[in-house]
Amino acid sequence: MTYEEMLARLNAHRDEKYASFHSKLLHNPSVRVLGVRMPVLRALVREWKGEWESALAFPDEYYEVTFLKCNLVGALPFEKFTEHVRDVVPLIDNWATCDGFEAPCIAKHRGEFLPFVREFLADEREFVRRYALVTLLKHYMSKDYLPLIFEAVRRYGKGDYYVVMGAAWLLAEVLVRFYDAGYAFLQSGEVSRETANKAISKACDSFRVTPEQKTALKALKKRVSFSEKY
Repeated sequence: MTYEEMLARLNAHRDEKYASFHSKLLHNPSVRVLGVRMPVLRALVREWKGEWESALAFPDEYYEVTFLKCNLVGALPFEKFTEHVRDVVPLIDNWATCDGFEAPCIAKHRGEFLPFVREFLADEREFVRRYALVTLLKHYMSKDYLPLIFEAVRRYGKGDYYVVMGAAWLLAEVLVRFYDAGYAFLQSGEVSRETANKAISKACDSFRVTPEQKTALKALKKRVSFSEKY
């Protein structure tokens, strides 16, 4: 497959109104969007699984191209995926590409992928760090990994807007699934005020959090002095 062939297929599914809508959601004017909807992009990933090497050489002119590159690598077996994940994670420049980057192979290799997660968490680039936080949410949401999740939120869930939002999303999911542990972590104050407040707000939006738990979280938001050193 050539780059021109990829663009021709993408343009065949182009929707100008959707492109305008999606561009506004990305909040990044430098990202060019053709306007191809997600079901089509997922179908193209399935169709082009054998074209990942060619795709890696294509320029990142459009949101859809970068999305396809990430997800074609994500569709590889774990060994190949880990060989090339560093090629695509730095290409991420918006939340939609980050959150839509799927790598099913991680589920059966969580321990082996941890060094990559830690590496990406320590990276200063906004969306590389968000990718690590979202990966924790997708693949490591279990009691065994709660210490790692809390460490990630405490040490790295601050600074850039999309990092804070990724950490808040991760912590909110902990509150939904492991409320007592999440509440105790918040109560400790070992998280930035901004991340804690956003996590509480997101958790309180969930129907899986009980009214009593929401009341307690809102009270905690007012009561705990979240340390700014975090």
